Parts: sequence; C-alpha cells; structure tokens
Amino acid sequence: MTKSELIDAIAAGVEGLTKTKAEQALNVTLNSIMEAVARGDTLSLVGFGSFSKGERGERIARNPRTGEEIKVGAAKTVKFKAGQKFKEALNS
Repeated sequence: MTKSELIDAIAAGVEGLTKTKAEQALNVTLNSIMEAVARGDTLSLVGFGSFSKGERGERIARNPRTGEEIKVGAAKTVKFKAGQKFKEALNS
C-alpha cells in the first residue's frame, strides 16, 4: 500500500472527510511520530505497537562486489514492536 492509497482508505473510512484533510491528518501524525522518536521518546499506540529510538553499533561489513572489508560506523535507527492486536491480525 502506498501513502496515496492509505490516504484514500482514511478518507473513505471517515464520513465527510476529504482526501485533502485526510492527507493533512496523516502528515501531522507521521511528523509527530518522527519528532517524538527523534527526541528519544517511546511512542506507544495501544494494540498497534510502539516506536522507539535504537542504536546500531559500529561493525565490519564486506563489499559484495570486491570482498573488501569496510568499517561501517554506528548509527541511530528506529525500532518498532508490534502490539498484541497487530500480531493477532497477522496470525489470523
């Protein structure tokens, strides 16, 4: 599903909501999630899951073309842990 398809689904699911307003609401929601996680907060949506900031340590990788070892620096990443309802939906 693309962002455009998600906007269409949101607009179709809420009576009287235009695609423009659905897009604005989705953009505000996604930006709020990104800002919270970037600050180091854990954002929990009960039943859906939680987003948090993680760190990946420095490591040695290999260039697949040449086989040469490459040092990959530490990086911040996003962690997502699915909630119970999400897991149940996947397994039904």
